[in-house]
Amino acid sequence: MGVRKIDYRLCSGCGICVEHCPMDVFRMDEKTKKPVIKYLRDCQSCFLCEIDCPEQAMYVTPDREMRVPLPW
Repeated sequence: MGVRKIDYRLCSGCGICVEHCPMDVFRMDEKTKKPVIKYLRDCQSCFLCEIDCPEQAMYVTPDREMRVPLPW
């Protein structure tokens, strides 16, 4: 569940997704000056980053991931 990908070909590095994310999922990469998904598990699929992105570079899904349960 959550952010699926950031299309870096479209991303301008404006930082709107970083500013508008209520769960603080993104960080700006110092080298590329573009956002990276830092805390994917915190994403609540609110779609704010996808809606607010002026370049339409964000892709969010409401689907739940099938995680393999750990034995411990």
